[in-house]
Amino acid sequence: MTLVMKFGGTSVGSAQAMRETAVLITNTLKSWSNGIVIASAMGSKPVKVTDLLLNGAYAAAKGDLETARTNAALIREIHQATINELLTNEQDAIREENNTFIDHFESLCQAVAVLGELSPRALDTIGGMGERMSVRILAAYMREQGVPAEAIDATELILTDSRFQDASPDFAGTKEQTEARIRPLLDQNIIPIVTGFIGADANGVQTTLGRGGSDFSAAILGQVLGAEEVWIWTDVDGVMTTDPRIVDNARSIPELSFREVSELAYYGARVLHPKTMRPCVENNIPLRIKNTFNPEHPGTVIVPKRTNQNGGIKAVTSIKDLSLITVEGKGMLGIPGIAARTFGAVATTGQSVLLISQASSEQSICFTTPSSASKIVVDALNSEFTKELARRDIDSIQAHNGVSIITVVGAGMRGLPGVAGKVFTALGDSGVNIIAIAQGSSECSISVVVEEQESVTAVQSIHALI
Repeated sequence: MTLVMKFGGTSVGSAQAMRETAVLITNTLKSWSNGIVIASAMGSKPVKVTDLLLNGAYAAAKGDLETARTNAALIREIHQATINELLTNEQDAIREENNTFIDHFESLCQAVAVLGELSPRALDTIGGMGERMSVRILAAYMREQGVPAEAIDATELILTDSRFQDASPDFAGTKEQTEARIRPLLDQNIIPIVTGFIGADANGVQTTLGRGGSDFSAAILGQVLGAEEVWIWTDVDGVMTTDPRIVDNARSIPELSFREVSELAYYGARVLHPKTMRPCVENNIPLRIKNTFNPEHPGTVIVPKRTNQNGGIKAVTSIKDLSLITVEGKGMLGIPGIAARTFGAVATTGQSVLLISQASSEQSICFTTPSSASKIVVDALNSEFTKELARRDIDSIQAHNGVSIITVVGAGMRGLPGVAGKVFTALGDSGVNIIAIAQGSSECSISVVVEEQESVTAVQSIHALI
């Protein structure tokens, strides 16, 4: 039985965190035949190594080498302090390895400053250095504790395309490389400690996996190694019913389906990115989210489809700082292609659309975009529909700024009559005005648009229904 475990930045963010993580790995794997560990870069608040690396690189691109040097010195200090506290036998060797990475970072920043350009390829090289340093410290510490472990760069395992900053894995190639590199270690009871976030293309050039990259690394390796489960260790007790900063009695959810979690992630909840979950869900591998600092808590398990769909609402989440764009006009009725042209114009701006609502009469279409994008989107629509506006087929194109999307999620809502009515009643009783509504036929989620200043009240009133 094989378990893949991923540990986030807070789990390896200090010497003490690494000690606790090493104990957690050792104790957990006593119940499993094989274990693979994925680790992020060191990332305790307020300092995160990846942020220091990227901020230094961006500063260098603007000619500010002093910031890059300052960040390099801080990265060196963070890792050196951890090495000094954790290691004895391998202290010099690991220090030398890590210093090599930091020296390379400084050299790259120097080159970036000279060129005045920071390419996606350079960003991937720089952005993945934190993981390469942290896994070496963790693996060395485990060895000094008598636990066989080996640090491995995922560039040896995860084969990707050459889309820097958001690479996609080649699963067949990844399986071949991973089996060749990892299986012999597992056969010798050596725990691979693998870098999250990074991979390499067919030319051996380092890439990164984009948002949620380290979690995605775990899911990829879980698939290609045929793992029984994948665990994501973080700093919360799984997926919460809502943001605990908004609702004091928010609680963790024992089980969620892939579709439910995808909806929550899309609409702003602090959960895994949908692409992270796909390898596990499509291969029927349970994906569990657990708390490093509360390991006894069962957390949340994500499954392809929940066996018990009862219970209605599972969670409520919100996205703020949005604009509602409305295209309306009596002359729109019956004119083919209005919706296609609307969203084609939006696509030319490179902006995302989070929610769409259209009247059945076809006299209006409204959708949300980030507030920062409202002007560029409205300008693009005015340009696209110049003729229709002139002849009054379209009466107006307007942006309603300062709105939020509130989304209610639960696959069980489909079989429970009256859920939507209860949601709207709760909002009405709390004095929250609904500006727009969107619901798919699957009824896995209901989304409403409200004024941003009413979003907290809206979340609280709906959460009371759970």
